[in-house]
Amino acid sequence: MVRLNRIYTRTGDDGTTGLVDGSRLPKHHPRLEAVGAVDEANCAIGLAICVLDGSLAEHLRRIQNDLFDLGADLATPGEDFTPSEMTLRIVAVQTEWLEQRIDAENAELAPLTSFVLPGGSEAAARLHLARAAARQAERAMTALAAGEPVNPQALAYINRLSDYLFVLARLANQGGAGDVLWVPGARR
Repeated sequence: MVRLNRIYTRTGDDGTTGLVDGSRLPKHHPRLEAVGAVDEANCAIGLAICVLDGSLAEHLRRIQNDLFDLGADLATPGEDFTPSEMTLRIVAVQTEWLEQRIDAENAELAPLTSFVLPGGSEAAARLHLARAAARQAERAMTALAAGEPVNPQALAYINRLSDYLFVLARLANQGGAGDVLWVPGARR
């Protein structure tokens, strides 16, 4: 269990942040950009939870925990993505759970006939914001992966997460009936 007695350490005052392995990187390093983007996605999900209840809120809380695992994964450099008692890594079962949820929730929705604009209900708008934040995290992670090893399961997880949040946004819009649909060229 994590125990934090002090919130500030002053170790980052020089513009660096410590990683799990004890090394330090500049706070603007792509690895830390990815960790920060995952944190932002987690915050956006927390905002969505504020207007949800029941199983959807419970599922999102589970995802918030997974996102902390993802942040720890990204903060652990190296090429060995095997989880251990001391090393958190995203694993296939976490992505598979998201896929199962996507399939189950999407089965309740009518097929799409157009692209969906972010909005509708407040809950849907918050979920779309979380979806966009998850996509930003994915872009930051793939940018990192262009230059350094990144856990392939972590990349799959973040990709699936944005899909899941999209499906939840449609559910929050009265099962898709309240979706705001894009009308191409409507204002020409």
